[in-house]
Amino acid sequence: MEDYAYVLDYLPQGRPDEKGFRRQPLVLAVGESEFKLFELVPKPNVLIVIGERVYIGKDSSKRDKIEHVKRRITYNELTHAAQSELPYILEEIVKKYEDKFVRFFNEAEAVTPRLHLLELLPGVGKKTLWAIIDERRKAPFKSFEDIKARVKGIHSPEKLIVGRILHEIKHRDEKYKVFVAR
Repeated sequence: MEDYAYVLDYLPQGRPDEKGFRRQPLVLAVGESEFKLFELVPKPNVLIVIGERVYIGKDSSKRDKIEHVKRRITYNELTHAAQSELPYILEEIVKKYEDKFVRFFNEAEAVTPRLHLLELLPGVGKKTLWAIIDERRKAPFKSFEDIKARVKGIHSPEKLIVGRILHEIKHRDEKYKVFVAR
């Protein structure tokens, strides 16, 4: 269950393809913990800023900017502006929760005898996989900087994570979901 989301785009006149006179302002957002995409209805007369974190949880008294969640949406339903903003917002979230994602590098295991979770990250092949495993056997990774310093071939672990999250968001039918909720 998502409690917070980050604003990807604000449509004060609603979607241009909606017909009728009842168009309402919309906020397109990505969830903070499960990376779900949402269409949100903002409260009247509030200032919405792209990139800001808004409360969307069950407790309506905490909702200072969002009236309600209208629906979940797919990547293709995002505006072009929201699609281009998404990687930057995801990188911000990944950096904010660095400990969670460093733990992934420390604890990821084999999915099948031929496939390891770490190999699902874009750019991680067998050679890099074994470099990560060898290094984490010596000592657990402490941060993204630690991963960069100890594993040759990984220059930006946070971008590997963001790449995987984006892949899972774009391909809803992906067999292995690592970070994005179904």
